Amino acid sequence: MKCFFCGADETLVVDTRICEDKTSIKRRRKCSICDKRFNTIEMVDVRMPVIIKVNGTREDYNENKIRKSIMLALHKRAVPSEKIDEAIDVIRQKILQFGEREVVSRKIGDLIMQQLAQLDSVAYIRYASVYRSFKDVTDFSAIIEQVSQEK
Repeated sequence: MKCFFCGADETLVVDTRICEDKTSIKRRRKCSICDKRFNTIEMVDVRMPVIIKVNGTREDYNENKIRKSIMLALHKRAVPSEKIDEAIDVIRQKILQFGEREVVSRKIGDLIMQQLAQLDSVAYIRYASVYRSFKDVTDFSAIIEQVSQEK
């Protein structure tokens, strides 16, 4: 690692600790040339897959879109923000577990539906009505009956 102060290529690791979040490592380093000390933090560089939309276009993974969809479905519903964050984390982890460079948007929609079903049945129905393109009241009736049977 290059010295932050003098630019020398020779630095020594003096101390290594796992950070509080347990997802990164903090290293205390000392420059062999100028003897100054500095800290570095190492963390995993995770690459999210590219999303393939229904129309075939590709776009970068955007967690804000997932959050926006969930928040829209949960509008005026009493769900704590911690639960929403946990649901989004679960979705992100499942996407990473696919281990693919590209993921079809339909898979992400299914993951969102799974999480909304656990969070709030009304939000689940709201999201399903758009995601599955409900055509009439019978589509709503079918999903409401399905949710009622699961509870």
